[in-house]
Amino acid sequence: MLKSISTWAFDPSRSAQEVFSLARSHGFEAVEVSIGSEGFPLSYQVNFDSTPDDCARVREAAEKEGIQLASMASGFGWDFPITSVNLETRAKGVELTQKALRVCSYLGIDAMLLVPGGVGADFIPGFVVTDYEEAWNNALASLKEIAPVAEEVGVTVGVENVWNKWLLSPLEFRSFLQEVNSPRVGCYFDVGNVVLTGYPEQWVRILGERITRVHFKDFKKSVGTLEGFCPLLEGDTNYPAVVQALEKANYFGPVTAEFFGMEDQLADISRAMDTILGRN
Repeated sequence: MLKSISTWAFDPSRSAQEVFSLARSHGFEAVEVSIGSEGFPLSYQVNFDSTPDDCARVREAAEKEGIQLASMASGFGWDFPITSVNLETRAKGVELTQKALRVCSYLGIDAMLLVPGGVGADFIPGFVVTDYEEAWNNALASLKEIAPVAEEVGVTVGVENVWNKWLLSPLEFRSFLQEVNSPRVGCYFDVGNVVLTGYPEQWVRILGERITRVHFKDFKKSVGTLEGFCPLLEGDTNYPAVVQALEKANYFGPVTAEFFGMEDQLADISRAMDTILGRN
């Protein structure tokens, strides 16, 4: 598997070249870049209007540092959820996803992360609660609009499992993806996000080939809130079982450590990743 780090771990003032150089110097083989807009509070390399030339410069910067581009992350789904009952909000989410897919293709990346929204999100002030079935139907209809663009440009949308009170089990997540019925819509599986309520290795086994990318995080169940997210190998994730399940599912793609503003801990994150991947 390819050892990757999220760009969100870095100081947002860093240039793409600096991010890639720092990642490589700490032993990472790949970086998950992100797409955002002006004022976005995290590090990002491209925006929704980035041109092929803009993206070529990012690719060249990565190649210069010997870094692969693992995937593309985004957070706009929290602001414009495709689960929303508001038509304008949902349409904006679809539009931004389609734009992001094209930018992703310019970068030469074949997978992007999509936060779909959800039924509720207690950690986001003012997040509008949506009826569970309506969230399902709205997201399904939206992804059926998005899928043709994903298929056209050859980029897979990875719907992320997040703390959104929706798609709460791997069986349900699999059923939802089956209804979308596109080879270019899968799951961006976040290991740490299911530790509180389930077993990541079971999710991997059930979702199998529908997993397009993987986030590595860790979580302490005894805390049970956002504060429970912790450094790798300090939580309750059974990483040997997770890695074994990924291998059985024939997943040998990028595994990205997702952390926010932890540039000073890159060495520790890298060592933990090596331990998880059996490289020590």
